[in-house]
Amino acid sequence: LLLCPPNLKQWTLFDSSDVRGSISSLPHTAEAMETRLAEISGIEDAKVRVEQYRALCASAVDAQSEADCCALLVHLVGDDVPLVIARQLLSFFATDISRLPSSVQKSVALFALERIQPRVVSFEEHATTLREALAAVHENEENWSQAAKVLSGIDLDSGNRILEAEYKLEKNVRIARLYLEDDDAVNAEAFIKKASFLLPSEPAAASTQAKVLTLQYRVCYARIQDAKRRFLEAALRYYELSQPNMMDISGRHVDEAELTQALTAAVTCIILAGAGPQRSRVLATLYKDERCAALPIFGILEKVYLERILRVEEVASFAQGLQPHQMAVTGDGSTVLERAVIEHNLLSASKLYHNISFQELGSLLGIETSKAEQVAAKMISEERMHGSIDQVEGVINFANDVDEIVQWDTQIQSICVSVNSILDNMVAKNVITANA
Repeated sequence: LLLCPPNLKQWTLFDSSDVRGSISSLPHTAEAMETRLAEISGIEDAKVRVEQYRALCASAVDAQSEADCCALLVHLVGDDVPLVIARQLLSFFATDISRLPSSVQKSVALFALERIQPRVVSFEEHATTLREALAAVHENEENWSQAAKVLSGIDLDSGNRILEAEYKLEKNVRIARLYLEDDDAVNAEAFIKKASFLLPSEPAAASTQAKVLTLQYRVCYARIQDAKRRFLEAALRYYELSQPNMMDISGRHVDEAELTQALTAAVTCIILAGAGPQRSRVLATLYKDERCAALPIFGILEKVYLERILRVEEVASFAQGLQPHQMAVTGDGSTVLERAVIEHNLLSASKLYHNISFQELGSLLGIETSKAEQVAAKMISEERMHGSIDQVEGVINFANDVDEIVQWDTQIQSICVSVNSILDNMVAKNVITANA
């Protein structure tokens, strides 16, 4: 329910044996199909005509004839068939073609969508059914992005149909999950943003399905932040999903292993996040969570929290459990993991040294001297580390936390200056006299 691929939608097959009759033995040739369509269109009794069309459709599907199915579709959306009958028959057709082999079903469904498109206003529901069936075929074949593209063609903002917010939410979340299966975070984020406007305004009073969809939305959001390397935000969202109160959603049980998986993802992301005060706060929360002690990566979490320098072998062991996007190469040529480790070790060094030369810092971090200076300058400019750089001497001076007494004196001095300024303004406006 949390981090697993989306469930493949199952389709119910229509049993048309009651109206199939003798048409099942009809030779499936282009001439025979055209002849039979002409005969049926000439029947005056509408009920009999519909039954014959349904029987012909069932016969074409039984024969697995792509040509016959396409010829029937062209006839149904043409001018010879009244719209009321066409809509009824297309509903049957869109459902019945699910009995075709996957390759034939895909071809027929694509052809049907193309033929319906000029009159899609009249056949919106049928186009939706065809798209859902086609998407199910792509999911069975694990063509995730293709399935997502097919579903994204459903018009959820149509003015011709009134669609429930829950239905729209389900479609947007499902499309986002499909894109994420192919690691396409860009397209997934677009649909998750749409889904965010459809979430229940009162979660406690929402239906069971709405609560499940909300959970799936939160999982997708966390995975997107992770994939786009917003590791701090991803860690927070994964940690929320790992809470014990997530185990039961309106009677639907979430396996404890999935909560552990979410907790592991939270720890992984916070280790990869850029060093700084916000990261330190989340690290403290995770380190103090008793469940983390049982995780295989608790050792590296402890060293990161305690601001100890990470060794090469420890980093290599941690890297074995990372996903490809977490090992991606950044603009400066280092991987995401390498950058996170360098920043962490630099912040750890700032707690051990008052100052250090760039050359020694580069040796400590295992990188070039120039790169060590660049990383330090960036962290200081972003206020993720306190210090100053002396380029003449080639030294970085770390500014450790100010003594509490000195900080207290500074605050008192600031208050006194502010009070004096207020009094001066009051004297200037003759509110009080200078001798008061």
